[in-house]
Formats: sequence, C-alpha cells, structure tokens
Amino acid sequence: MASGDWMPLLFCGLSIPLSLFMWLGNVAFSKFWSSDFEEPAVIPPTRWLFSTLAPLTLMTVALRRRSVSKSGAALGVVIAFTLSIASHPFFASLVVFFFSSSRATKFRAQLKRKFEHDFKDGEGQRNWVQVLCNGGMATQLALLYLIDCGSGERAIDFAKEYRSSWLGIAVMSAFACCNGDTWSSELGSVLSSRDPVSIISWRRVPRGTNGGISLIGVVVSLLGGLLVGFAYFVTVRYTVDAKMLLVSPPQWPIILFGGLAGLFGSMLDSLLGGLLQFSGINAQGKIVDAPGKGIRHVSGLRILDNHSVNLISSIVTGVTMPLLALKFWPVR
Repeated sequence: MASGDWMPLLFCGLSIPLSLFMWLGNVAFSKFWSSDFEEPAVIPPTRWLFSTLAPLTLMTVALRRRSVSKSGAALGVVIAFTLSIASHPFFASLVVFFFSSSRATKFRAQLKRKFEHDFKDGEGQRNWVQVLCNGGMATQLALLYLIDCGSGERAIDFAKEYRSSWLGIAVMSAFACCNGDTWSSELGSVLSSRDPVSIISWRRVPRGTNGGISLIGVVVSLLGGLLVGFAYFVTVRYTVDAKMLLVSPPQWPIILFGGLAGLFGSMLDSLLGGLLQFSGINAQGKIVDAPGKGIRHVSGLRILDNHSVNLISSIVTGVTMPLLALKFWPVR
C-alpha cells in the first residue's frame, strides 16, 4: 500500500466516532442551553456524519491533486465542516468553487509559466492564507447563520425568512465572487488573443498584470459566478422541503445573482489590484508583485497583496448582493 493510500481509510474510520462524539456533545449542550418550554434543537447524527466525512474526503482529494498544501487542507476541513453543518447549499457552493477554480488554475499551465514568476505546478497548491482569504468571509457568515437560524436548509424568502435568506445570498455571493475572479484571471489570461487593458488607465498591459481586464475575462467571470449560483439553486431544490418551496418565491434568481456576484467581484478585484497592488516586470519578462533591482513598474502601489484583495472583494460582494436581492427578488 502506497504512503497516501491509507488516508481515505483512516478518515472514514475517524469520521464515525468523531461525528458521534459531536452529536452527543450537541445533545448534552442542548439540554443545558434550552429552556423548559422549548424543544432542544439537536442536529441529527446523520448530518454530523456527513459534515465530518464529506470535508475529510474533499481535502483528501485536494491533497492528492496538489490543489492545496497541508496547511491549506487542515484549514479547509474546518471551513468545509462549518459550511456543511450550517447548510448543504453552502457546502455545495464551496465544492463547485474549489474544483472549478482548481481546474481553471491548471488550464494551459504551460502558457502561464511564461509570464507568472510564482507559478506553481499542479492546481495551485493553495496554502492556509489563500484558503482563509477565499473562504473566510463565507465561513463567518455560515457561523452567523448557524447561531441565528440553526442548522438546516431554507428557501430564499425575504418576507418569511429574512435572516436566513440574507445570509444565504451572502455566502453564495462570497464564493461566486472568488470563483468569478479566479476564472477571469486564470482563463482570461490564456484565452484572450491580445494583452489585457488596465482598468485604471485603459492602456494595454502585459498578461498577468494586476488590474488588467479583457472581454473574455469579463465573460468567464460571469460564467464562474453563474456556476456557483446554479449549484446553490440545485441544492436548494433537492434539500429544502417541497411544501416550503411551494409557498416560497421562485428560487431561480439565485443563479442570476451568482453571475452578478462573479462579475462584480471580479471587477472590484481588478480595480483594487490596479490601484493598490504592485505589478512589475522583471528581466525575464515575467510579472512580479514586489519592486526590486531590474524590476520595471507597470501599475499599482505596494499597499495590498493578492490575498488581501481577494478577501476585501469577497467581503464587499458578500454584503452588497443581499441588499440587491432584497430589492429585486420576486415575491409570490
């Protein structure tokens, strides 16, 4: 047996006692927390098992595909567990974002190696900082959902379920933002036949420059967000009680708001990157993110790095989209 072949067996074996331990803790805690007039809110043991096994399986696959480092996988398990125990559509959004963005990173890797000085083989090898900056906002929102609304899936209905609807749109939008931005930078840079245009100066800049946009990049950012919105929509359709869906407003707008979040987040990321993130070109013609000897400045100030820009974009998008959805969501 190879060195990594024992990991799935180990995780499967650990998931059962771990989930049982957490379920028993949930039962004991609910007895002390709830009042005599309220029925204790206990999360079913099957949900604890799924929310333990699925994240461990996801991170095992990610490690084997070299999509994350060990530190990224460790934090990813915590994030995936939180999202899954809160609401399965949250977890579905994470899964779609993770795998589609990883594939986008790997797409035409030989071309990206020519203009990215920090290019990494595999599917990106995301460390814990990248995982935190891409999933931190959604995880915080999922914790608020878990505390305020409880564990479970709910339809988007601002009239009857305002808080869960607001937080649900926010979580989906945070992932759609990250996915749209990743698709835009990873696919737009190699699919476009011409160099991108700076969103600040509207002049041609080298591929890989922060703040550079192209028509193809804008289109794929929309598609990346639509994919996350579609995953959320499908999961809602199959996990929310049918009777609840019958009396709830239409759920299909979540797909459109996912696309809008991907587009908005990508453009915001480009704007912040073009203004506050340093881009230079070295003697080999590769884009670098720090000044130095032999580095020619292309755009931006050295105030933020790529991780900070991603985090800020996801926060702003996660807060903005629910406000728009509240205003334009159809009512029954």
